[in-house]
Amino acid sequence: MRIRCSMLLVALALAACATSPRPIPPSVVAAAGGVTVAPGTVLIPGGFPPDDEPDGNSIVLRRRDGLLVFDTGRHPEHTQRIIDLAKASGLPITAIVNSHWHLDHVSGNPMLRAAYPHAHVYASRVIEGAMRGFLADNRKQMVELIAKQQVPEAQVALMQQEIARIDLGSKLYPDRPIEAAGPLTLAGRKLQVGLTHDVVTAGDVWIYDPATKVLLSGDLVTLPAPLLDTACAPHWSAQLAALDALPFDTLVPGHGAAMDHARFKLYRSAFDRLLVCAAGTAASTTCIDGWLRDASALMPPTDAKLARGLLGYYIDQVLRAPPAKRDRYCRIS
Repeated sequence: MRIRCSMLLVALALAACATSPRPIPPSVVAAAGGVTVAPGTVLIPGGFPPDDEPDGNSIVLRRRDGLLVFDTGRHPEHTQRIIDLAKASGLPITAIVNSHWHLDHVSGNPMLRAAYPHAHVYASRVIEGAMRGFLADNRKQMVELIAKQQVPEAQVALMQQEIARIDLGSKLYPDRPIEAAGPLTLAGRKLQVGLTHDVVTAGDVWIYDPATKVLLSGDLVTLPAPLLDTACAPHWSAQLAALDALPFDTLVPGHGAAMDHARFKLYRSAFDRLLVCAAGTAASTTCIDGWLRDASALMPPTDAKLARGLLGYYIDQVLRAPPAKRDRYCRIS
C-alpha cells in the first residue's frame, strides 16, 4: 500500500530551528468568528447547516510573509470571514492550500484569489479528474432532478448554487500543484506537507507545522462522523496510523473542533471499531451506537442526530455496499 507517511525525521529537524509565529490579535479573531488553536493559528469553523451542504473548517496561519489559508469553504459567507480576518490583521493572504477537492474545501478559492491576486493555490491535481468524474456526475443528477421537478422548490436554488460551484471548473484548480510529500516553504515558513493517495479522495494533502506542533488534517479526520462517500476505508485506517506517528500536540480536523493527540487516539480507535462493526453482521444501528459511545468525548451531544444520519447512510450505502462499489476508490494495493 503506497501511503505517503510522516517523514518524521525531517519534521523534527525543522522543529529544531523553528520559532513560534506571532499571534493574531484576539479581537481580530473574535470578529471573524474564529478560534485561536495555537500561536498564529486560527480556526474558522465550518458547519452543517440544516437542508444545505456543509462548509469545511478553514485554518489561517500567520507567517513571516503574510497569511496561509488551509481550505476555503463552500459558501461565500464562510469565505468572507477569512477575508475579514486577513483585512483586520493587516496582512495579505499569500498562500492557499486545499486539503482535497470536495467543494466545501475549495469553493472559496476564486473569492480569495480575487481579493488577493498574488496568492498561490497549492493542492493535488486530482481535482481535475474529480471535475470530469464525480462532480460531473453529481452535476448531471442535479440538473435532471430540477428538470423533472423532483425536488422541493426550496432545494432548487441550493442545487443551482452547487451547479454554479462545479461550473467554476479550472478556477478551483491549484496553480502550484503538490506532487509529493516533503518540506515546503509557504508564506515564508517551512512546513511539512503530506500527500496521500486513495484515502478520503484520490489525493489528500495535510500540513504539519513543527513550530507550533499543529497538524492540519483536512478530512482525514472529521466529526461528528467520518465522511466516506469518496473514501477507501482500509487505506484511511492505515493513514490514521501514520498520522499518529507525528509529534503533534494539536490536530485541526476537516470538520469539528480541534483536538489534542490523546483525543486523536480516541478518534482513531473509534474509527477502526466502526469499520470492524460494519464488516460484521451487527445491525447498522448497533454500529452507530458504538461510534457515538466511542467518540462521545470528541463532540457535543447535540451532534448525535447528525452523526446518526451520516453513518446510517455510509454504513448501508458504502461500507456494506457490494465490493465493486465499496472498493471503487481503493485503487492502490
